[in-house]
Amino acid sequence: MKILVVDDAPYIIKVLKDILVACGHEVHEAVTGEEALIRYSDVRPNVVIMDLLMPSMDGIIATRKILEQDPLAKIIVITAVGKAGLEKECLEAGAMKFILKPFKIKELVSVINSVEIC
Repeated sequence: MKILVVDDAPYIIKVLKDILVACGHEVHEAVTGEEALIRYSDVRPNVVIMDLLMPSMDGIIATRKILEQDPLAKIIVITAVGKAGLEKECLEAGAMKFILKPFKIKELVSVINSVEIC
């Protein structure tokens, strides 16, 4: 499965990439919302793992724009921000799942698998 990881923190990308590659996935990276749009078009991943807080274009806007390109895109938001109402806002923007950092590896893998089956 091809997965696009979008996060502006290099260490988070490395951790996610290590986990996902170990599970047998092909992983692509983007560090901004703008880059995510370009990479999505180029790669056509099965799943996108999207951070929320990024410079210039946040993850909610990037999620909406990816879904404008491809209404069938499968996006999972992973964030350290636990603000009230944020999960609802992400789901209304089109994300399929919302995970708070820190997360358990089994939880992440389970969510990715459940989203891919949908």
